[in-house]
Amino acid sequence: MSNTAVPEEEPQKEESFISHLIELRSRLIKAGIAVVAVFVVLCLYPGASYIYDLLAKPMLSALPQGTHMIATGVITPFMVPIKVTMMAALVIALPVVLYQAWAFIAPGLYRHEKRLALPLIASSTLLFILGMAFCYFFVFRTVFHFITNFAPQSITPAPDIEAYLSFVMTMFLAFGVTFEVPVVVVLLVKSGIVQLDKLRGMRGYMIVAAFVIAAVVTPPDMLSMCMLAVPLCLLFELGLLAARFVQPRQSEEDASSTDLVERD
Repeated sequence: MSNTAVPEEEPQKEESFISHLIELRSRLIKAGIAVVAVFVVLCLYPGASYIYDLLAKPMLSALPQGTHMIATGVITPFMVPIKVTMMAALVIALPVVLYQAWAFIAPGLYRHEKRLALPLIASSTLLFILGMAFCYFFVFRTVFHFITNFAPQSITPAPDIEAYLSFVMTMFLAFGVTFEVPVVVVLLVKSGIVQLDKLRGMRGYMIVAAFVIAAVVTPPDMLSMCMLAVPLCLLFELGLLAARFVQPRQSEEDASSTDLVERD
């Protein structure tokens, strides 16, 4: 009996693996269609040029009167607005992309994991967008005005649009990831990897790490570094506050064993 059971299990595992690949392909296609559809709509209205002008507004407002940004590449005036529009399409379609990811992994989660996953996905998306908004509306305007006023009178700033896009993408990613700190803290505590009391005792190390990270990912000026390091420390404290409500209890740990037979 044991010799015949093994060959029968192998085709079932192979069929299950193939079905998972087909499901993954379907979810990726749906997410890609959502991003492309939003991209096409944005290209038609309000247009790629308008979206880039909106992104460049903090820099243009800091430049001297009559100064414009420049493009040194042949196709740069076309490619850079297209890249910006694609980035905007990805941000707008992010709820659909995350839903497809959730729909793919949900069947393999326990019941208590499903209850935690949806709030974490929603909060992480909101925090990432808030990080980008904080960078655009507050950090960019302050930093660009500081740099322009600091520059010698003999220099007329005229940033290249491709270099500006690279800088903006780096800053958006840095602040978006920084605003995810509360989610990371909650996950560490909820999963039992780190105790809440131990995280509280690491505040001093966290402050040092925040300024080190800010010094690496931001421009080499104290203002930009503080604008990233200070929110990072405050968000760490927010994560500690939220983690108080998700600390694993003994009853929950015992109940997790019963979920082994209740997996959907």
